[in-house]
Amino acid sequence: MIIRIMGEGQFEVDDTHLDELNRLDDALGEAIDGGDDDAFRVALKSLLDEVRRAGTAVADDVLVDSDLVLPYDEAHIDEVRELLTEEGLVPSEPPAK
Repeated sequence: MIIRIMGEGQFEVDDTHLDELNRLDDALGEAIDGGDDDAFRVALKSLLDEVRRAGTAVADDVLVDSDLVLPYDEAHIDEVRELLTEEGLVPSEPPAK
């Protein structure tokens, strides 16, 4: 799956990491629902760090559609709230190939 972090680039992340990404996404959603900016910052950083850790950067000169777009590190809680779907930011199932 190709995940874009806004303002940073794309990462190819194997679907086997989806459970961990969903766990981190759930923590992010809980922080947003609770309006807890400190917990939101920690949760967003954890999610983005996991994408960076588990993924392989896609070269800037490679054009490929993103399966998932995540906010940038310094995104405001209200900006991220607008991006949420019923599943959060990360879908529970891998995207169809």
